[in-house]
Amino acid sequence: MPIVGQSSTETDWVSRFADEVIAESERRAPGKPVVVASGLSPSGPIHLGNLREVMTPHLVADEVRRRGHEVRHLISWDDYDRFRKVPNGVDGVDKSWAEHIGKPLTSVPAPAGSPYPNWAAHFKAAMSDSLAELRVEYDSISQTEQYTSGVYREQILHAMKRRADIDAILDQYRTKPKPGKQSQKPVEAAELEAAEGSGAAAEDDGSGAGVAGYFPYKPYCGQCEKDLTSVTSYDDASTELAYTCTACGFTETVLLSEFNRGKLVWKVDWPMRWAYEGVIFEPSGVDHSSPGSSFVVGGQIVREIFGGVQPIGPMYAFVGISGMAKMSSSAGGVPTPADALEIMEAPLLRWLYARRRPNQSFKIAFDQEIQRLYDEWDKLESKVADGTALPADAAAYSRAVRTAAGELPRTPRPLPYRTLASVVDITAGHDEQTLRILSDLDPANPLSSLEEVRPRLDLAESWISAHVPADQRTLVRDEPDKELLGSLDEQARESLRLLVDGLDSHWSLDGLTTLVYGVPKTMAGLAPDAKPTPELKVAQRSFFALLYRLLVGRETGPRLPTLLLAVGADRVRKLLGA
Repeated sequence: MPIVGQSSTETDWVSRFADEVIAESERRAPGKPVVVASGLSPSGPIHLGNLREVMTPHLVADEVRRRGHEVRHLISWDDYDRFRKVPNGVDGVDKSWAEHIGKPLTSVPAPAGSPYPNWAAHFKAAMSDSLAELRVEYDSISQTEQYTSGVYREQILHAMKRRADIDAILDQYRTKPKPGKQSQKPVEAAELEAAEGSGAAAEDDGSGAGVAGYFPYKPYCGQCEKDLTSVTSYDDASTELAYTCTACGFTETVLLSEFNRGKLVWKVDWPMRWAYEGVIFEPSGVDHSSPGSSFVVGGQIVREIFGGVQPIGPMYAFVGISGMAKMSSSAGGVPTPADALEIMEAPLLRWLYARRRPNQSFKIAFDQEIQRLYDEWDKLESKVADGTALPADAAAYSRAVRTAAGELPRTPRPLPYRTLASVVDITAGHDEQTLRILSDLDPANPLSSLEEVRPRLDLAESWISAHVPADQRTLVRDEPDKELLGSLDEQARESLRLLVDGLDSHWSLDGLTTLVYGVPKTMAGLAPDAKPTPELKVAQRSFFALLYRLLVGRETGPRLPTLLLAVGADRVRKLLGA
């Protein structure tokens, strides 16, 4: 396994970006902490697409930190953004929240029943908890606090003074066709737009904000708190600013040198922060990298207006959710990191973001695909342990299971996820039954306690409960299917006798696997180690379907060896008519 965290000869994308970030930081700000940044808008549930905005710089920052450099990963909560629309599917929220459209997110009431003081705090809390579980180390910045405390006052006054220059820069792009959504091959049936829900999605440049010309600053109304305001005059010398609210008709004249209830428009705000924070690395979504988008325009504004340098950083692609339609955080019903962490361990979720380059789409499974995903993860863990993993794969694994601060918690005895899911499906989560079955998987090394297989066991149970439809759950028959048993020919009855006779001597997961695959071989006069032929495969499928019908009343179900262990030898004999 390669040593992740030392001078990089590895082929993984994180190390390559870390090399660039360290070199760029030493060029721009020698001796100072390396600054990487993410931006999240708590405008609604912060979904798994938004998580890529955090995980990309986190993984790079952690690699830089492993190499002994001081790093600051800034997460700017864009909680001073306007409330743009009422998201669908949020508990405790109805159409009445539409009256708050235009207010800062921190001035919008939290969903009914929430313990948090406002809308932004409600959605920040869930994401913060998930980031803690994922071991993401960051410095939190509230843009509400930054703006309302006057932190950006000099930058605001400077932008207002240079408003004509800003307008001229923006005008170079306004005549160009508006960038459309990037055309990408879908990931399964769904894509989460990674940038939707962040401040960047608004793409606001302040056009039409003032009747007296262009202004890169929008006040929030002193009466209704909305940003539906129009600047009517501004004096550079005195900083006297007058505005009218088009929503409620309120007018006010203030001194911008003392006024803290407003913010720069997005296309000016973002590059201002790059310069103010000295950001070296920040990724951007695909919709921000086309001509005229905020990242592209921001590079010119940060250089020509604020005297800064645009961060380096990749464009990152969509994250897919298998089996769901394309969605955004304002559409409701989007899976969040908290949803994912209810069915998968944190290292697995980290691995999904670490193993793919930022410009590669990937999917996160909430359907049956999660079982295959866990199989792949367990196989990688075995390869890492025996030294056969490819360097990039081993590096991604290392980044998943540990950070510079230490190891993430993991299941002590990671039995296959699909096996655990099958067992809790059959036992309905009954602990004693579950322990009995799991101990029978390997009688030579039985479990002493279910704690050995937690949290993976609990996560598999959550997946079965929340994501497997009721008609796909496994219900073992209470009584034999006498009609089916009575209709069997002698060959079918003989195959059942062979299985029943071999139960006791094969009572382990491996033994029962050999038995259920071996019965059709014996019936065909083949040796136990015979290689499968097309005819044998047909016979095995037919035998398996018969067993499923007799045990669970349908032709498919959990893997038969696991099902047999779960049902128990005596009940198997009864249901098979022995």
